[in-house]
Amino acid sequence: MSNVKELIASMSLPVIAAPMFTVSNPEMALATCAQGMMGTFPAHTTRNVEMLEDWLTTMADGLGRLKAENNGPVGPYGVNLVVHGTNLRLAGDLELCIKHKVPVILTSKGAPGAVFDAVHAYGGLVFHDIASARHAEKALDAGADGLIAVCGGAGGHCGTINPFALVNEVRQMTDKAIILAGAITTGRDVLTAQVMGADLVYMGTRFINTEESGAKDGYRQMIMEANATDIFFTAVMDGAPANLLAPSLIRAGVDLDGLKRQTPGAIVAADEGRKHWKDVWSAGHGVGSINDVLSVAALGDRLKAEYKAAKGDLGRFQAIV
Repeated sequence: MSNVKELIASMSLPVIAAPMFTVSNPEMALATCAQGMMGTFPAHTTRNVEMLEDWLTTMADGLGRLKAENNGPVGPYGVNLVVHGTNLRLAGDLELCIKHKVPVILTSKGAPGAVFDAVHAYGGLVFHDIASARHAEKALDAGADGLIAVCGGAGGHCGTINPFALVNEVRQMTDKAIILAGAITTGRDVLTAQVMGADLVYMGTRFINTEESGAKDGYRQMIMEANATDIFFTAVMDGAPANLLAPSLIRAGVDLDGLKRQTPGAIVAADEGRKHWKDVWSAGHGVGSINDVLSVAALGDRLKAEYKAAKGDLGRFQAIV
C-alpha cells in the first residue's frame, strides 16, 4: 500500500484484528482478510525464522486465492515485530518481512527509525504502539505512518489512559492515522472510535473467541463467563503493564492480594514467570459483551451489521440537532 488512505479505502470495515501471542495465526488472519478487514499475527509466536517464513508464504498464497475468487474486498495483512533491542530475532524477522513485502508492520516496544526506514524502502507501512503523548512524539519522529493508541482497558500489554484523553492529545500532534485499541468489541464501538477521531481500530479480545483463533477452549469459555471486573491489571508478571483474566491467575496459583502489594519492579522470578505464563490468559475490559464463539466470517457479518445500524442511529441524532 502506498499510503494509509489507500489502505483504509481497500477495507470493508476499518478493523485490525490485533496480533495476539499464541492466539493469532495465518488461518485467523486470512479469514479476517476475507472479510475485508486486516488480519495480523506476531512474528514471535513462531518458534523460529523458518516457521515465520512458512507463515508468510501461507499468507501470500492465501491472499492470492482470495483475490482470485473476487467475492468482495480482501483486506491487507500485518505482522507485529517487537523492535526493542532485547529481541534477538528482530534482524532475521525483519529481513523476512522485507523479502515478502508485508504490507503493514506493527511495531512495539521502541521506535527505531532504521526499522521504519527499511519498511518504507519496499513500500510498506509502519503502525507503532503508543500509550502516551510522549510515546507518540517518539514514534512520529522515527517516521511512523500510524499510531496505535493502546488505552486503558486493552487486553494484554496495555496503557492506562482513557481513550478520549489519549486520542485527543495525539490528534493535536498529528494528522497521521490513529488506530484505537481498548475494549472494542462491536461495530458500534468501531463507529464511536471514528467519531472520536480515530481512523481504524484494534480489536483483540473479541477475536480470541473465534473458531480460527489458536486459543484453547478453556480460554474462550473463561472470556464468555467474565466481565470487566474479572480483568486484573499488573506489571509484575514480566515488567510491563498488562490486563489478565483474574480467574486464570487464581487457577495458576497466583495470590491476587499478594500481587497487588508488589511493586512494578518486583517481577516474578524467570522460572516461576514461565510457569505462570503457560497458564495465564490475557483479555481486555470488553469481555462482558462477548458471549459466544463465532467463525471470523460470522463475526465480520455481525460487525458490519452493527456498524451500519450505528451509522443509521447517528443519522437520526444529526436530524435531531
